[in-house]
Amino acid sequence: MVDRLVFRDGRTVEFVAEGTDERGPYLRIEHRLPAPARQAGPHWHPVIRERWTVRQGRLRFRIDGREVTAGPGESASADSRQVHEFSSETPDVIIDHEIRPPLNHRRMFELWHALDVSGRTTASGVPRNPLALGLLWRAQDGYLAGIPARLQHLVFGSLARLADLLGYERRLPTWR
Repeated sequence: MVDRLVFRDGRTVEFVAEGTDERGPYLRIEHRLPAPARQAGPHWHPVIRERWTVRQGRLRFRIDGREVTAGPGESASADSRQVHEFSSETPDVIIDHEIRPPLNHRRMFELWHALDVSGRTTASGVPRNPLALGLLWRAQDGYLAGIPARLQHLVFGSLARLADLLGYERRLPTWR
């Protein structure tokens, strides 16, 4: 099993720990972000809670409409159902990211990586193929902000089911 994913733009996602403790299941990831950029657009999760702790550099978050800037040693968190997005503001950012419960987040990063390294994403990381977009949407265990959840289920969920029926994911390069 691969524990460190390197994307074409130099970003890395390293799976540091997975397990269960007194607060329940978790996934801990280290992200290394080489250049200032938007890292995640506005989205929310019905169940997942996330916490980011900056080890190096600076991040800007928008969590439920509130701007938060975090530097070394500082953290930000989003509870379930809170709309959140974030950007790296400096080069060479290193953050610790905890997801509770992790649900499909590991699979999401692995799928995104497989799409990226095979050239199937745009420069901003969006899948070029609608079937891949559906699979990635399903794996994120959440919703894009500003688009009704039912509409996302209809459109992206249908694309994910079609991708399953056509075996789209099996044709991707393996990331394991």
